[in-house]
Amino acid sequence: MYDVPIKSLDGAAGVLADQKGKVTLLVNVASFCGLTPQYEGLEKLYERFGDQGFSVVGIPCNQFGAQEPGTADEIKTFCSTNFNVTFPLSEKIEVNGDGRHALYQQLTPKADAEGHTGDIRWNFEKFLVSRDGEVLERFSPMVEPENADVVGAIEKALAN
Repeated sequence: MYDVPIKSLDGAAGVLADQKGKVTLLVNVASFCGLTPQYEGLEKLYERFGDQGFSVVGIPCNQFGAQEPGTADEIKTFCSTNFNVTFPLSEKIEVNGDGRHALYQQLTPKADAEGHTGDIRWNFEKFLVSRDGEVLERFSPMVEPENADVVGAIEKALAN
């Protein structure tokens, strides 16, 4: 999974390759969504577990209510100004439909706690990936980043 090519928000190649060997939380993000305040919790997780080999990658997507219409510079400025985001952000991609990025072709078969597989339902759906690229957990957009289930899954993955 870490070999899937995807660029950073700045256009540099290999944003996923840079996470290889880390436990990573992949999240499709948007700037103008009711769930956008989850950026704060994602940053807290990144700061809390980063020195233990954990990362977050935000993946901008404009497929849900056109809530991520901005350019790369606008997205970066919004995230840093409003939420002090320091974790990596990828280029804007599609997570559903015919244009679904190869990354999400690998992620979407994973079921969440409710048994949901397939299409991403909304912004801020989360996938926890092991150091070796195995998709471990999927969390609904409504599950807050600092939810005990998310934190517990991260701690368990870091211990392995």
